[in-house]
Parts: sequence; structure tokens; C-alpha cells
Amino acid sequence: MNVYIYPDAQTLAVAAAALLAGAVIEKPDAVLGLATGSTPVPTYRELARLNKAGAVSFAKARTFNLDEYAGLAPDHPQSYRRFMNEQLFDHIDIDPANTHVPSGFAGDAEAADYDVQIAAAGGVDVQLLGIGHDGHIGFNEPDDTFSRTTHRVELTDITRQANARFFDSVDEVPTHAVTMGIGTIMQAKRILMIATGRDKAETVRAMLRGPVSPRMPASVLALHRDVTVMLDAEAASLR
Repeated sequence: MNVYIYPDAQTLAVAAAALLAGAVIEKPDAVLGLATGSTPVPTYRELARLNKAGAVSFAKARTFNLDEYAGLAPDHPQSYRRFMNEQLFDHIDIDPANTHVPSGFAGDAEAADYDVQIAAAGGVDVQLLGIGHDGHIGFNEPDDTFSRTTHRVELTDITRQANARFFDSVDEVPTHAVTMGIGTIMQAKRILMIATGRDKAETVRAMLRGPVSPRMPASVLALHRDVTVMLDAEAASLR
């Protein structure tokens, strides 16, 4: 695991976008695993800028997102499909047919089929991750065991409170989501985790310094063969 610290979130975003763009330049039909939430937004803006400048083309790239809220249709204002369209896909030259987000209405069989689709695409070349305040990656919440495949999960109160800022109230935040499992994430050839802000510092320290445990889902990344962690100075302040 290689850890890099940047003075601020924007400098980090430039570096993260350069890594992702580099993967696509090296392999034009690369498969990118993408994340949602506020943390990757500056990275997506930088990717769009690079695309518009002609530095990278996503015309042959494929993407698979980590997760989706259960019960939200793709056109719902707070769905992750709509988030990805608005924050990235609508601003780059990617074929919409090559972008994949789990269905918020997926049952067990359909959720498991998401892993089949990823495998059929050749597997994820670079998986972008954020980290939740409770250490979740994707929507894999603290648990007694590490999940393996894409599945439906119940969201913790901590996660719902953290995401309430995107809704009118916490009561509107879905109670469940469909997410790639830890096993699916760990099958990516390369993983890039980004974290920004002082409010993530304790979680980052626990991930980097603590034991590997499903109670801190992100700690499993210590077992992956190729992980890059990018932190801004605030997120790295306790490490």
C-alpha cells in the first residue's frame, strides 16, 4: 500500500484524475470502478477537463459503479446513476451503454449478475474508492464477516446521517442499498482510495494502523497487492 499526502483536496483531485486518465491512455478500453459521494466530485471534474482538452478519451472505456440506493429509480434526483450522469458521464465522451450502475431494485440473483458482468468485461482495472466515517467501502458496513459478492445491505444510522445532507431529511435517506461486495472490490487489479477532510482523519488512521477486521471494512485493503491511498493534509492529520 502506497500512501500519498497532498496539501489540499484540489491538488489531490488532480493527482487522482491523472492516475485514472493514465490507466485509460495506457489501455483505451480500460474498466474503471467508480465511486459516488462528495469526495470524488473534484476528481470527476478534472477528468472532464482532461477529456475536453483532448488529453484522454473515454470512447472505449467501460465503467462499473460501486453501489446504488435500494428503491431509487435511475432518474431519481438522489440516485447514483443520476449522480454519475451529472457529475461525469454527461461531460466526457463515454458511450452510455458502457456505463454500469447496480439496479436499486435488484434482487439477490440480479445483484450477483453484476459480478458476472464485471468478469465478462475482463475485471476492473482500477477501482476508485472513498471511505465512510465508519470505515465502509462501497456500502459494505461494519460487520462480523467480509461480504463477497454484490448484494443488498442495510445502511447504518451513521451512514444515513452522513448522507442526509443530500436529501430533505434523514427520513428520506433509503435504509438499504445494493453494493459490490468486499470480495468483488478486492478482485480489482488496482485500487485507488481517496479521502479528504478532518472528519475522515480518525477513520483513515484506523484503516492504516489498526488490524484487518470486518468491523473496519476498509482495513481489508492491506491485503490487496496494489493499493494507492491519496489523502489531503486534513485527512492525514492523525496518521
